[in-house]
Amino acid sequence: MPTDIHTLQTRLRDGAISRADVIAQAAQHAQQPDAHAVFLHTTFDTAAQVAKAADAATRAGKPLHPLAGLPVSVKDLFNIAGEASRAGSPVRSDALAATADATVVRRLRESGAALVGRTNMTEFAFSGVGINPHFGTPVNPADKQVARIPGGSSSGAAVSVALGLAVAGLGSDTGGSIRIPAALCGLTGFKPTARRVPLDGAFPLSYTLDTACAMARTVQDCVLVDSVIADQAVLPVIKAAAGIRLAIPRQVLLDGLDDTVARAFDRALGRLSAAGVQIEHIDLPELAELASINAGGGFTAAEAHAIHRHVLATRREQYDPRVASRIDRGAAMSAADYVDLMRARLDWIARVAARIEGFDAVTCPTVPMVAPPIAPLVADDALFFRTNALLLRNTSAFNFLDGCSISLPCHQPDELPVGLMLSHGALRDAQLLGTAIALESIIKPAA
Repeated sequence: MPTDIHTLQTRLRDGAISRADVIAQAAQHAQQPDAHAVFLHTTFDTAAQVAKAADAATRAGKPLHPLAGLPVSVKDLFNIAGEASRAGSPVRSDALAATADATVVRRLRESGAALVGRTNMTEFAFSGVGINPHFGTPVNPADKQVARIPGGSSSGAAVSVALGLAVAGLGSDTGGSIRIPAALCGLTGFKPTARRVPLDGAFPLSYTLDTACAMARTVQDCVLVDSVIADQAVLPVIKAAAGIRLAIPRQVLLDGLDDTVARAFDRALGRLSAAGVQIEHIDLPELAELASINAGGGFTAAEAHAIHRHVLATRREQYDPRVASRIDRGAAMSAADYVDLMRARLDWIARVAARIEGFDAVTCPTVPMVAPPIAPLVADDALFFRTNALLLRNTSAFNFLDGCSISLPCHQPDELPVGLMLSHGALRDAQLLGTAIALESIIKPAA
């Protein structure tokens, strides 16, 4: 039942469906071949009880949160009390069950959300592709003929929402892990300013860049989930389209677009311009500096190496070799290199923030390609790493900015999914979400 929360709420009020029906249909679909490898562990039975209790509360006239009794999936790196968090890896097959929920999970549970299971992911969240050689790779539902990547690292989260197994997928975004799969699967994915959402109870990839967040079907659904998991909800500041200013950087972010992405992005810009949105191309030369600033692997490699180095020394054979090789890059970074990187980032953020001040958002394609087929990427290491770098290129710039960013679908029904990304600096979440709400209906795929 692929639909958004608002539509479901309307059907619930009309009595056309119950929350228990929603869970039952999701549980049944989760057994079908197209849902293979989406979940590493399911809890539909427990979710059904939560949904039935919410239905009973509605009949009794009790007010409920919009998420109450609706299915929400949880990425495998978040602690759920009584369950082990493997972070998509057999390395953690002997991990002890968590004694408490991660804060974001607890908040979802307190809202009444029916947690339906732990979703598959790239091992230790260290790739934007979404392939997991240990537990299988969820197939992107957008193409019925070719098995394509879902994007990563929140791969199962995206497919759970795209198939209608969940109304929202809780995940994480370190370099694009929410926005990339959202773009490739035709969903909306919101990465808030990292400090707004607590990370306790989440297995880390990068202490500096990790962000807890979610993907769903609409901007309003993402706002709803964000209001539950964040320390403080934000009220989107919505402007008329004619009052919105968007910046398109000339450097890097538009390089090497495939034909489908270029066509969809240009069409979206045309619609925005016709609606009165002011679109300006700007110079943002700082984007070209990122490759050299992060040449040593950046924060992710250094911090992942600090997290994994002892386990890698004794259990390397259990790691995905591609993940292990990326972690290994952090071994060469000295303490002085790390301090230099931190200082370079602060300087870079200040310069970029000055250039984009006065705009409501920076816009570009979320990723420069549509989802490629899985099989060639499994077979070819060089192709895998080239593809991974391209998938992460645009999204990771705004993690480095310590900013907020959202991907909105902008493709036509006869095209593979394409995402348009809107981004801004730290703590500009209310402005960014308001901009996304104002523009969503202009660029969204036609029914």
